[in-house]
Amino acid sequence: MEHRQLGRSGLRVSVLTMGTMTFGGTGTFEGIGNTDVAEARRQIDQCLDAGVNLLDTADMYSSGLSEEIIGEVLHGRRGDLLLATKVRFAMGSGPNDAGLSRHHIIEACEASLRRLRTDHIDLYQVHQWDGLTPLDETLEALDHLVRSGKVRYVGASNYSAWHLMKALGISARDHLARFVSQQIHYSLIAREAEYELVPLSIDQGVGVLVWSPLAGGLLSGKYRRGHEAPPGSRQLGDWGEPPVRDQDLLHDIVEVLIRVAEEHEVSAAQVTLAWLLRKPAVTSLVIGARTSDQLADNLAAADLVLTDEQVARIDAVSAPPLLYPYWHQAWRASDRLSPADLTLLGPHIPTG
Repeated sequence: MEHRQLGRSGLRVSVLTMGTMTFGGTGTFEGIGNTDVAEARRQIDQCLDAGVNLLDTADMYSSGLSEEIIGEVLHGRRGDLLLATKVRFAMGSGPNDAGLSRHHIIEACEASLRRLRTDHIDLYQVHQWDGLTPLDETLEALDHLVRSGKVRYVGASNYSAWHLMKALGISARDHLARFVSQQIHYSLIAREAEYELVPLSIDQGVGVLVWSPLAGGLLSGKYRRGHEAPPGSRQLGDWGEPPVRDQDLLHDIVEVLIRVAEEHEVSAAQVTLAWLLRKPAVTSLVIGARTSDQLADNLAAADLVLTDEQVARIDAVSAPPLLYPYWHQAWRASDRLSPADLTLLGPHIPTG
């Protein structure tokens, strides 16, 4: 499996990352999956055999149970995988049990280390923006963890572009550990990241990890116009993350994916993942599965090569509208655009 540099760091990670939101399956995560220790061990071994070297979790997944399962499975062989986890959401009922304060970050990191049965976290990610805690405080706490050896690298998740740019500016000003990556939602039905987050990553040397690249299964090929979803699948009307704003567009995209999949004799899910791996700045896709068969199918996407014509067809059916000021830049600034600008504007520059 191909490995790519994670942003401006020296760390190399596989183009597919194992996601573990299905591990445990308690509380609000019960409907996502309930992978137990035995199945988790099988899936982790499956990923290792395929060349995956990064495993992603979060402290809030099943209230810490996901981390506990990982800790048990990797006990005695911690060196087999890089571990990424996250901090921000509530892990208790107290007033300081959530957020990105120095207090909560350090407490949460110590708790994650205990659950994971390790002395360090390879990539510690802030899971979401906290607009009430000064960003300086958050970044200083993360820097403290890096300097203490408990964390090797830090990343952000679900930040807007101005949040991330502000954080990078403070890190540079105060000589603090900078975010080497951002974990974002980016898929064929949610290409908003192309407006600013992807260009920012190119410009600032920030790696991109993509969560839910199949949009929770919506882009797997199961949801087709005029067809009933398979038993046990979540229905479109219940979907909230990401929101489906245009079901007709979703169905149009899925039909193109299925046609391309038939040309390669693979699944629509593999085509979806292969398309994303062609996108600028994308380092790795976080994939998860309820079963070993689903996981095997997703892992095969790392070897799928789409033609330029196939990528163009998928791009055309899913392209987001060019918002202001971008349409104006495409028309009036095309003589002085950077490589970062061109990731979005390149296809829209008038020719002739």
